[in-house]
Amino acid sequence: MKFVEGVVEIGGDRFPDVGSFIDAIDSISEQCGVMIQAFDARYVVSRRHLERALEVADRERARGEEIVRDRGVEMTLYAAGRRQIDQAFEIGVSVGETPAVIVVDGRGDEATAADSIGDLITPADTLGKYDEELVRSFYDIGTNELNATDAGLEALVLERVVLLVVER
Repeated sequence: MKFVEGVVEIGGDRFPDVGSFIDAIDSISEQCGVMIQAFDARYVVSRRHLERALEVADRERARGEEIVRDRGVEMTLYAAGRRQIDQAFEIGVSVGETPAVIVVDGRGDEATAADSIGDLITPADTLGKYDEELVRSFYDIGTNELNATDAGLEALVLERVVLLVVER
């Protein structure tokens, strides 16, 4: 698994809309034989957040219990803690300048895919620079819940990732 960090600019000449950016990463994905999934870094509390989402998605897929056919979309559902695809995609990239974390994973050529994605974005450190207010709102983590644990926000988000399995 590789992580590519940077700023994605959507709405300009290169990527006039989100679909054009997705088409570009899908093309790289197909050429390199890997899964590529882009996330808005403001919603990603840690590297572990995305690693755990993919672990749980892969485990459920291995059991034949997947929610959707596409592995990247499945990962996004777990990362978002949501079963509804349109709601889960809220943590994806959007129009404007989006700080992004892009996950590259698979048995194909991860290094080439990561390099190619790096050509599509402006490099920047984004992983771990989440927006606490946005995260708490999206994952519905109130002050009482946060104060009830010493584990912190990351642990509560990771809990949301695994609880999606239970909510079936």
